[in-house]
Amino acid sequence: MLLLVLGLTLFLGVHLVPTHPALRNDLRVRFGTTPYRMGFTVVSLIGFALIVYGYGKVQMLPGKNPQLWMPPVWTKHIAWLLMLPSLILLAASNIPSRIRSAVGHPMLLGIKIWAVAHLLANGTLAAVILFSTFLVWAVYDLISVKKRGAKGPLGSQEGTVGGDVAAVAIGTAFWAFMLFWGHAKLIGVALMS
Repeated sequence: MLLLVLGLTLFLGVHLVPTHPALRNDLRVRFGTTPYRMGFTVVSLIGFALIVYGYGKVQMLPGKNPQLWMPPVWTKHIAWLLMLPSLILLAASNIPSRIRSAVGHPMLLGIKIWAVAHLLANGTLAAVILFSTFLVWAVYDLISVKKRGAKGPLGSQEGTVGGDVAAVAIGTAFWAFMLFWGHAKLIGVALMS
């Protein structure tokens, strides 16, 4: 459990830096833009690796990941359905689409839906820690970007119908991949059994 918490602290801690523009700008000035970005990326990757490894490890240790509640089977089906718009929104966050223009910050909304979907379908302590932490971070970050007027990586770029088609196609393809094969192979939990 310690590795999971350490990973979450590193990954989300470094992702809190942009929510404080003065701190981010000070770090960029002190170290330079390229070293700042490299440091951000390295800490993010280390944090992500610790999250994945720590969560996987705690799943395999009997007694170290208590079941807080037993989700009914139907919550897994709701989670599957919620993951489709979540992945479409994640795809739309990096594609100039009308979806992105309408939502404003589709990545954060996609992460919130992802977290809620997984909280519905999982009742272990590790799942609650992992997914509720991401949910709280996404809510906080959305409030922060609205206050700061942050536009995200694509700025004010206008969306197109082609962008919508691409976001839906990419999100749906990734959803199908994870549902039928990827989740079992990459996460170790088969969704279709």
